[in-house]
Amino acid sequence: MYLLCKTFIAFLCLFFSIPSVAGAPQEITAFGSNPGQLRMWIYIPDGLRDPAPLVVVLHGCAQTAAPFAEASGWIQYAEQQGVALLLPEQQAANNPGLCFNWFEPDDTQRDTGEALSIRQMIDRVQADYAIDRKIYGVGLSAGGAMMAALLASYPDLFAGGAIIAGIPYGCAKDLKSGLRCMKTGRDLKPKQWAQLVQRAHRKQASAVRCKSLVSIWQGDADPIVNPNNAQELLEQWTAVAGIDAHPDKQEIQQGYQRQVYQDAQGENWVETYTLSGVDHGAPIALPDDAGKSCGHPTDFVLPVGICAPDAIGRFFGLSRTP
Repeated sequence: MYLLCKTFIAFLCLFFSIPSVAGAPQEITAFGSNPGQLRMWIYIPDGLRDPAPLVVVLHGCAQTAAPFAEASGWIQYAEQQGVALLLPEQQAANNPGLCFNWFEPDDTQRDTGEALSIRQMIDRVQADYAIDRKIYGVGLSAGGAMMAALLASYPDLFAGGAIIAGIPYGCAKDLKSGLRCMKTGRDLKPKQWAQLVQRAHRKQASAVRCKSLVSIWQGDADPIVNPNNAQELLEQWTAVAGIDAHPDKQEIQQGYQRQVYQDAQGENWVETYTLSGVDHGAPIALPDDAGKSCGHPTDFVLPVGICAPDAIGRFFGLSRTP
């Protein structure tokens, strides 16, 4: 009887240690050594798939994790598509502007700083839920630049990443050069950009897949991140994929130019959205716009007639409905 009681108590402890968070994001405080001193939030919808895709959503400066995920439409997307969300959050003690430190090598290289903290968060979600081995991510601005860093540092983990108003990996090595990248961009040859990515994971003991799906979004009226960065991102990630930077497919989606870059077998690897007349922020669509609506307007979340989560989810192959 004593052993039975102990077993039952152990089961209850295990059961209640696995968070149930349908309806609202929940903070998780135990997820490893957390060298980057980030906060971890997750959102698990009621209709979670088995196995479930996991999308890492990285907020921009002056934002926090859960409100950004809701405003930008990712909570709604998770509910509709049954995907899990991981929502890392910066703290003011690390960066007063709440920006991920994408310009600091000690925070963006494999198994260091903020990059390792996010990796540890992923490990925690995978331990608690039936998560597909392919991980995806999206980030805005500083979060977009950090997304590029995660793609570069963990190509064995991330199957795809969306970079919205972001910066190429390796553009900066400190705050001063980071501000310069934002203001004017940095012009390197595609091969040079690719080499920066390859160096990020060169020290791995085993060979890994070095190509990920990459979705690049940029408003051409962005006053914070120079739109030149989108071209450099394109050159970086097409070079990493071993393809040229000439589009194989062009179309207009909800009024904006979309270009797709494929390999010789016709497989998509990179897409770009050029958002004509759009400022700095994550694109969403309102109910009166053509197509699906998502999110709600707030600072750096822009109602410009296109739902980025839906478009990104389709490109990654995550959407189970049209």
